[in-house]
Amino acid sequence: MTVTVRAANRSDISRVVQWNAAMAWETERKTLDPVVLERGVTAVFDEPRRGFYLVAEQAGVAVGCLLVTYEWSDWRAGDFWWIQSVYVVETARRLGVFRRLYEAVEKRASQAGAVGLRLYVETENERAQRTYAGLGMNRCHYFMYEAEFPVSP
Repeated sequence: MTVTVRAANRSDISRVVQWNAAMAWETERKTLDPVVLERGVTAVFDEPRRGFYLVAEQAGVAVGCLLVTYEWSDWRAGDFWWIQSVYVVETARRLGVFRRLYEAVEKRASQAGAVGLRLYVETENERAQRTYAGLGMNRCHYFMYEAEFPVSP
């Protein structure tokens, strides 16, 4: 079945929130606060500088999404586009949905003059790692560190 990709709109917010919560649980067994999550997803639509979501559809039914955010690289004088919050409904997995989403991001990034694409993946998620390598992405030599702060209500 053909997969089409479109820009997400505000009517997709509840679906994206639901899918982000499902993705966090499936990948990290992490329960996200739905109020904070909805506020976070909505903020992308309120302030486009934060990024944008794409939605994949099969026969007019939404079956997956991802978020793109930007990181300025002073070394390259351009933006890396980060692919985040990837989710594909279980019944549509392994059917090329992520591939179509990735191709749409790659095309948009190239047209916008981005210097590259990046994403992070759980170290144990070998299936996703194989998918990303199959699309021509290379594993970086960087480790990721973070310091989290409490989320404001």
